[in-house]
Amino acid sequence: MKLFSIIIPVFNEAKTIVLLLDRVMKVHLPNNIKKDIIIVDDGSTDNTRDVLNNYLNKNKTKNIQLILHEHNRGKGVAIHTGIKLAQGEYLIIQDADLEYDPEEYIMLLKPILKGVADVVYGSRFMGNNPHRILFFWHSIGNKFLTFLSNLFTNLNLSDMETCYKVFNTSMIQNINLKETRFGFEPEITAKISRITNIRIYEVGISYYGRTYLEGKKINWKDGFHAVYCIIKYGMFKF
Repeated sequence: MKLFSIIIPVFNEAKTIVLLLDRVMKVHLPNNIKKDIIIVDDGSTDNTRDVLNNYLNKNKTKNIQLILHEHNRGKGVAIHTGIKLAQGEYLIIQDADLEYDPEEYIMLLKPILKGVADVVYGSRFMGNNPHRILFFWHSIGNKFLTFLSNLFTNLNLSDMETCYKVFNTSMIQNINLKETRFGFEPEITAKISRITNIRIYEVGISYYGRTYLEGKKINWKDGFHAVYCIIKYGMFKF
């Protein structure tokens, strides 16, 4: 693998996006792997776009693409756009909110570089890495959604809802993805679980969660929609 695609969906993240991009840029991937960075701004209404354009003007030699959605179409659509444009052999989804640490790309890539994995999930519920203590019911909700997803997929994941998922690019580009918002996680998990002989691994990652006052966007309505998606894509092939 010579190129690793990093898809960054963005919506109103002017306060964090530069710091996040700096962290991504500083990561030194093993085996001389280069980064293919795809930023998809999903119709931001703050000054995120000005911040991004300024950053790109200062980093013209870097391998960064900026895609602008005219209107907010949902995180899932932003991810779909990034997946279509990915040129790396493998790709990862990277949120712009600083909850996940790009330094852990190396750890996530390890099973792939060893030749044993096609997909790697980064679990917030495994290992001894730092985890910010926040919402009890949010963590219970995540574990319930993972349990329900596992019932339908027959996988034994510990964190289906994690942002950090590394995929074989050609594999995911051949999957017909439909969910436009936060339903991407259960949908893609259900669909990859049906691929014959797919090799899915999980590694423990850190988690620097933020509060709603700090800008967290997912809410209880998204949780109910995730249940719907788990049942929909778990029971039927779309």
